[in-house]
Amino acid sequence: MRDTLEELYSTLRRSKLRTTLTGISVSTGIFLLIVLLGAGNGIIHAFSNMAGSMVLDVMSVYGGATSKPYHGLNAGRVIQLDDRDIDIALHNMSGQATAASGTSSKDNITLRLGSSTLSRSLTAVDPSYVKMDRNASDLIAGRFIDPLDSAERRRVMVLSKQDAEALAGSWESAVGRYINAGGVMYMIAGIYPNRSMSDNKSVYIPLSTYKALYGSEHHYDNISLKTRGVVSSKDVDLFATRFRGISSGIHQFAPDDENAIFMWNTTTGAEETNKALTIIRTALWIIGLLTLISGIVGISNIMLITVKERTHEFGIRKALGARPAQILRTVVTESIIITTIFGYIGLVLGVVATECLNYFGGQSTVNLGEAGNITVFSDPTVDFATAIEALIVMILAGVTAGLIPAFKAVRIKPIEALRAE
Repeated sequence: MRDTLEELYSTLRRSKLRTTLTGISVSTGIFLLIVLLGAGNGIIHAFSNMAGSMVLDVMSVYGGATSKPYHGLNAGRVIQLDDRDIDIALHNMSGQATAASGTSSKDNITLRLGSSTLSRSLTAVDPSYVKMDRNASDLIAGRFIDPLDSAERRRVMVLSKQDAEALAGSWESAVGRYINAGGVMYMIAGIYPNRSMSDNKSVYIPLSTYKALYGSEHHYDNISLKTRGVVSSKDVDLFATRFRGISSGIHQFAPDDENAIFMWNTTTGAEETNKALTIIRTALWIIGLLTLISGIVGISNIMLITVKERTHEFGIRKALGARPAQILRTVVTESIIITTIFGYIGLVLGVVATECLNYFGGQSTVNLGEAGNITVFSDPTVDFATAIEALIVMILAGVTAGLIPAFKAVRIKPIEALRAE
């Protein structure tokens, strides 16, 4: 083995330009693959964060406007959800709805802690909302709104990590501190992690407190229903039709008027998001592998030139008794060594490039006006396992690229090789 390595070293040293050009081709291929995968991960992470707070099997119900006349009532009437719609879910649809929670919000509330201020919307929920949203169930500090908060109409709130840091300086020390929200003092009860793409994070307060502070007459902006057995598009349609049919008798709209009440299931949304991410990942790998082909072609061409240059040498070695396997091993080993060394260099440079990309643009946002800033690019890095997989792919490609010239070298007849110049 030592003799083989010394021979390879001598061969590569004699052909410095050829070796360097081959190495650049290999390094460029894997460098572009790593950067491409990193940039793609930035998009994928942003999409994943957008759907990160989803809890599956939750049906969201929104009031709309009627599109059909009904029993003498004109079209265009606004339907506002209320406690009667929650009763429908808990009593009339108890087999498919296991929990229900109404949500209301108050926009453009200024949060103030010391000299720090933020403008946010207050989202009023009851304790059962913990079953509907991962923001409510997976806190990183403190607790979510509990039954005692609701019963005693406590002035407590739950903030995102990002907002807690902006107001208190550190989310670890934020729990227990008081915030002035539109002239009302609230205690920070809990902190949830940053999962949403949007900078417009939710600030949760008890629904009972909301009613007491902002009026007793109450309608919900939307209702969240924890469902059971609603797993397909057909199930969603059947559930929506049944719920809309019962609700139509309360709000007086046509049972088949889908514009009066809009319903959306998170399972369907999660499936659509996963399909989109799968397509993105597949496209990235296809483009990346096509990029590697340039490196493979480069290695193959260089190795063909190598075999042609060493034809006379291989003929002498075969005439002296060298076996075909020895010549085959020599050519393939040269290909593997070049691919491994320069592939590793390209890998390191690619990882460095993605880290720089993450440092300078790892949290790129787009302003959508009232919707706030939306993160469209997040953490464009490649994990260690993916980087190693890319290197292995490149090494296998190098072996493949070296096999064709190697078999050509094996088939050289000694008498023909000795005639070659």
